[in-house]
Amino acid sequence: MLRSLFSGISGLRSHQTMLDVTGNNIANVNTTGFKSSQVQFQDTLSQMLLGAGGAQDGVGGTNPAQVGLGVRVAGVTTNFTQGAVQSTGRSTDMMIQGDGFFVVRKGAETFYTRAGSFDFDATGQMVLPGDGALVQGWAAVNGVVDTTGPLTDLQVPAGTTMAAVPSTTSDIKGNLDAAAAVGTTRTLTEKLYDEIGNERTLTTTFTKDAAGWTVTATDGTGTFGPEPVVFGADGKITGPVQPTVGGITLELGTLTGYAGLDTVQSGGQDGQAAGTLLSFSLGADGTITGAFSNGLKQTIGRIALGSFTNPAGLEKAGGSLYRTSVNSGGAQLGTAGTGGRGTLAGSALEMSNVDLSSEFTSLIVAQRGFQANSRIITTSDEVLNELVNLKR
Repeated sequence: MLRSLFSGISGLRSHQTMLDVTGNNIANVNTTGFKSSQVQFQDTLSQMLLGAGGAQDGVGGTNPAQVGLGVRVAGVTTNFTQGAVQSTGRSTDMMIQGDGFFVVRKGAETFYTRAGSFDFDATGQMVLPGDGALVQGWAAVNGVVDTTGPLTDLQVPAGTTMAAVPSTTSDIKGNLDAAAAVGTTRTLTEKLYDEIGNERTLTTTFTKDAAGWTVTATDGTGTFGPEPVVFGADGKITGPVQPTVGGITLELGTLTGYAGLDTVQSGGQDGQAAGTLLSFSLGADGTITGAFSNGLKQTIGRIALGSFTNPAGLEKAGGSLYRTSVNSGGAQLGTAGTGGRGTLAGSALEMSNVDLSSEFTSLIVAQRGFQANSRIITTSDEVLNELVNLKR
């Protein structure tokens, strides 16, 4: 049987694979985070008809004579170039700018994806739509994220509570006017909180008398003063610097006593009331920040990213997911913006990197290649027909 028949068959099979890959690329032109693939061909074994001959006395060397036996698919390579940005306006959508993959878990297996269209389920777990894969990261403890710890399922459950923090200090800053009239008063109020978030009010009053300023403070449980406020020749306070009232330390060390300025004010306190989660936002570094009913914001968790020495070695697992293979190397886990893992853009998604103009050109090339190889089979069949017709 003619070798050209089998060469033509191998060409049909290889170009059919090229058509399959190109068709899949075109089908996923609007798939979030999809990475296109390309087919590489290589020739198969060649049959030796005449071996090479070395030069001898009076005779030159000869080249080998070989006949190829067709073509085969050498590989299908994934193109991980960056896709275009699609702005969505959804706070749960994230896009990786640069290298890196989101880390998700399905059952006991870990997968990786470039598709950052996240949702939350009924229990507050961050998931991928469709298959419910759980997004991995680090949960915050009292607003602090330890990125050196193990990955966990990110969760933002409804009713998340921010614990109350008791007040221990109250800061008072600014300037008391040394030239103020006798009898001038300045009253400041500050809300304080106990261990369970109960609120009380600290009232601090500065009064100007003939000798200078005096300070009185009360929080309903205790009273301090009146005590004179003493300033040095340079206008800086010398006492009292840290008086206490009801277990609260008044920080007066930054007060000044210059003439002509009246800027004394409360500088805040270190306690907080308890609060429940109202909303959340995703930062460019993958940080999930919650806004609570007490008016404060606190970090809830942080999304993890993974990178690979050879991302082309990843195995596609369907659902825009990848799994590691022996040639991809292990995932190098970390945060966005570090270790070559790219940065994150919120309220946006990465579009497919399929180039339709290139894909349609590849479609034409594959079609013509398929047709040409079919002609090889037709021509070989005609030759065989002529051979058969020699005997009539």
